[in-house]
Amino acid sequence: MAEYDKEKIIERIFDPNVSVVLAELENGGKESAYLAEKIGVSEDEIKNRLAYLIDCSLVKIESTVYSVDTDKLAKVMESDENYENVMDGLTKLDSYLN
Repeated sequence: MAEYDKEKIIERIFDPNVSVVLAELENGGKESAYLAEKIGVSEDEIKNRLAYLIDCSLVKIESTVYSVDTDKLAKVMESDENYENVMDGLTKLDSYLN
């Protein structure tokens, strides 16, 4: 994977709607219409929310089917440097949820 802003990747992953989409994609590809209905947004909004993760090759899109590269995603999530500021990340996540 080319060099991307890891903080921006983590920020996108922890977006509550993106998290739901990624959880859906863990079990295989899904149509954009299904994902849009799942989180209550348009198909264009799905593409917008996933755009950076698509650029980073963590999420793939073929026609209207999205899938996730679980190996790449796992490497991002397992990276120690992502957890240096865990409290800041949890605070940010809490602000999304509340």
